[in-house]
Amino acid sequence: MRITELLDKRSISLHAAPTSKQEALDQAVELMVRSGKISDEEAYRRQVYLREEESTTGIGEGIAIPHGKCDAVMKPGLAAMVVKDGVDFDSLDGEPVHLIFLIAAPNTKDNVHLDVLSKLSVLLMDEEFVERLKQASDVEEFLKIIDETDEEKPALEEQFEAYTETAADACKILAVTSCPTGIAHTYMAAEGLEKAAKAKNCFIKVETRGSGGAKNVLTEEEIREADCIIVAADAKVPMDRFHGKKLIECPVSDGISKAEQLIERAMSGEVPVYQSGKPSEAASAKTSGGTGHKIYMQLMNGVSHMLPFVVGGGILIALAFLIDGLSVDINTLSAEARGNFGSITPAAATLKEIGNVAFGFMLPVLAGFIAMSIGDRPGLALGFVGGMMAANGKSGFLGALAAGFLAGYLILLLQKIFSKLPQALEKIAPVLLYPFVGILLMGLIMNFVIEPPIGALNTSLNTALTNMGGSSKIVLGMIVAGMMSLDMGGPFNKAAYVFGTASIAAGNYDIMAAVMIGGMVPPCAIALATLLFKHKFTKEERESGPVNFIMGLAFITEGAIPFAASDPIRVLPSCVAGAAISGALSMAFGCTLMAPHGGIFVFPVVEHALMYLLALVVGTVAGALLLGLLKKKV
Repeated sequence: MRITELLDKRSISLHAAPTSKQEALDQAVELMVRSGKISDEEAYRRQVYLREEESTTGIGEGIAIPHGKCDAVMKPGLAAMVVKDGVDFDSLDGEPVHLIFLIAAPNTKDNVHLDVLSKLSVLLMDEEFVERLKQASDVEEFLKIIDETDEEKPALEEQFEAYTETAADACKILAVTSCPTGIAHTYMAAEGLEKAAKAKNCFIKVETRGSGGAKNVLTEEEIREADCIIVAADAKVPMDRFHGKKLIECPVSDGISKAEQLIERAMSGEVPVYQSGKPSEAASAKTSGGTGHKIYMQLMNGVSHMLPFVVGGGILIALAFLIDGLSVDINTLSAEARGNFGSITPAAATLKEIGNVAFGFMLPVLAGFIAMSIGDRPGLALGFVGGMMAANGKSGFLGALAAGFLAGYLILLLQKIFSKLPQALEKIAPVLLYPFVGILLMGLIMNFVIEPPIGALNTSLNTALTNMGGSSKIVLGMIVAGMMSLDMGGPFNKAAYVFGTASIAAGNYDIMAAVMIGGMVPPCAIALATLLFKHKFTKEERESGPVNFIMGLAFITEGAIPFAASDPIRVLPSCVAGAAISGALSMAFGCTLMAPHGGIFVFPVVEHALMYLLALVVGTVAGALLLGLLKKKV
């Protein structure tokens, strides 16, 4: 898309004469309305004024770039005004404005226009280009000047990649620019800093965080080698990665109007060292940049976003079981009613329904944010789709883990493939090609590569368990309980649980007792471990750990998934061992259970309830101790 495609001849005025900033904005809005791209003039005008209240869009050097983004904008557009005599616009440099470009951005996911608007913003940093526009004799010449300059200049990303070309022994400066709308100021600040750095013969690389996502992202190695970092931003920027580095923080407008002073200050070295709120994590990011660490960070991005769904949904489901446990006598219920335990009373049914909805998001969120950490925003949709297919299929949380990484690296592959497309098609890749091709490939791979073998494995496990029914009950208890904690909602867990519920129908209540205790141990063991071995868990894990006591006691094994997903090699064996011990003891003590769910709330109907509780405690302690032994210090 060309810049002139956003300009309508009816929206250009070369002889405007507003007497105030308000009058200038109102005239610009009227010009924009003439283009037919605005459905509600007052709604759009309101957004333009609201943006102006945040900070002036008069960037200095006689230029202003006001903008508004809202539902009233039907199509992206530009309006242009040349004010020969100038107008007081409350500019950053206090000088009158002679050239105004008003931006109209629709409130949609289609961001094809963003690069075009951002490129225009960068072009306006060129004094010769601006002067030519102000001297244009008519609208046709005005448009021709823009089109010719647009043709000559490289694409926006190519411009920022070129910023790094400087002498190797020069002062190494990194920068991040970002503004709330991510359209104009983000890129103008980047251009301003680049120009100032070149004038001082400095090495500079600028990461732009605009509406189209982060571009030219700073690497760990570049951050490690930088002499100073400049963060010119009015929007949130990930800062932990800069822990221990000399850093200047300032508004994005300073990157435009005070770029030279910022570069001089960075070169002087008289800059404070930034201290992150999470120094241990930041230090880890600086010292461990290997493949294993990257995979761990990608995994943790999914786990941290999944955790609120696990905690909130799990507690609601636990409350549902508590309400039913206090309200009904399970001994008087039919077998069918026992299967609905947790949804018998209206209050319990409501809480359980809400909790189940939260749990439904758990695996898609896990996969989606793992994918996003690898492939940025385009990976999110693919990860959600893969995670949902894993949740609805037979692969469970292990399938969601695979889906997350698969989606992220699938996006990276598509980016390489689509980078060879013509520029016009490359621009629509993020909004059309990535989601269409990516989701199609994701679905096919999940359907035909990941799900079938796990489904076959699930079937074989059910068959194996059924054939073991007459063998040693203690061994059987160890196996079914261990399987309940092996993949926590995946095929092993489902196979063991289905076997346990089927045993109830056959009158073998001891198997269901071993199954349920096997699902209770993992969250309880993890909760205990976070209390006993605090130095082996992150702050976030220590804070959320005790909640697992509630989930474990309510037979909600999924509470352990975030911990298992972040460190499966150590967490899963510990949980399996603890669960297997509890399952064996449950069988040895002759414990039986007629309810297929409920955890501690159905203990009153467990035969030998005190011994069953002892089996749970022993397995929990064993799992926690083993976990404390295996896990490394944070």
